[in-house]
Amino acid sequence: MQKLHFSIKINAPKKKVWRKMLSDASYRVWTKPFMEGSYFEGSWDKGAKIRFLAKDENGKLSGMTSMIEENIPYEFISIKHLGIVNNGVDDTTIDEVRKWAGAHENYAFKETGGKTEVLVDTDTDEEFIKMFEEMWPKALAKLKEISEKN
Repeated sequence: MQKLHFSIKINAPKKKVWRKMLSDASYRVWTKPFMEGSYFEGSWDKGAKIRFLAKDENGKLSGMTSMIEENIPYEFISIKHLGIVNNGVDDTTIDEVRKWAGAHENYAFKETGGKTEVLVDTDTDEEFIKMFEEMWPKALAKLKEISEKN
C-alpha cells in the first residue's frame, strides 16, 4: 500500500470548505473527476457507515463501502475503506478487496487569514497511483472553484 498526498489552498474559510466538501449537492460536483454521477449514502458522523456510489458503464450501482473512523468538525475527517459495492451489494471478502481493505482517506483543514489549505492523505494500491495522481488534482480544483463562489 502506498500513501499519496495532495493539497490545495482555497480562498474561503474552512467551515465553508468543509460544508462544500461534505454536503450532498456539492459533493456530487467536486467528485465528478473520479466518476460522473458520484454520490454518497450514509453519514459523516464518527463510527457511521458510508457508501460512495455511482452507476458504472453498464448501469450497475458500484462503489466503495466505508466507515468514518474520525470526524473533528472543520478540522479533520478520516475514512476507512472496507470493501466494494458491486451491483448495489457490499462485498468485503473477495481477493480484490483484501489487497486494500483498511485503507484510509484523510482530510485535514488548516485556515490562515480566512484561507483554507485542504490536505489529503490517501492509501492506495500501486496499480491505482497514476490514476489518482491525475484525478485528485482535478477534484480538488473543482472543490476550490465551488468553495470560492458566494
